[in-house]
Amino acid sequence: MAEPWRCCFAESPLGPLLLAGPVGALAFLGFPAGCRSRPPAPEWLEDPSPFAEARRQLEAYFAGRRRNFELPLAPGGTPFQAAAWRALQAIPYGETRTYARMAAEIGRPRAVRALGAANGANPLPILIPCHRLVGSDGSLTGFGGGLAAKAHLLRLEGLAVEERRGRYSLA
Repeated sequence: MAEPWRCCFAESPLGPLLLAGPVGALAFLGFPAGCRSRPPAPEWLEDPSPFAEARRQLEAYFAGRRRNFELPLAPGGTPFQAAAWRALQAIPYGETRTYARMAAEIGRPRAVRALGAANGANPLPILIPCHRLVGSDGSLTGFGGGLAAKAHLLRLEGLAVEERRGRYSLA
């Protein structure tokens, strides 16, 4: 029988983020709101000690002192999802890519919708920076923590984001 996952919460400007995974790796980051909002699973053990470094790096990121994460991650996923998530990690801090460009970069230019689905299944947002993907017109599209959270993360990284009538886009 596999050892149960550990979990804890990390404070952030977006609200408490749920961190979870097996001992030695981070496998899930959940938001306080949006479609990635969820409570800890009943079988998870609350234990902040395995996540001390992740919490420290997230705190530094939100304070503007960290641009990249150096943590053991265990996102799982299919081979296509893993390729998409590796490509997301290659997008530099403060930059964005469109879904079409990212699909071309992973060698699957016709797989824009599949890339969107892989992005939506990303279990480690922020750490695997899916917030850096935008629509071809610069609009902010789906994000597990909600579009306001996505706008916050992009602004934190120095990008100009505007809101008009509840819709967000790069300025």
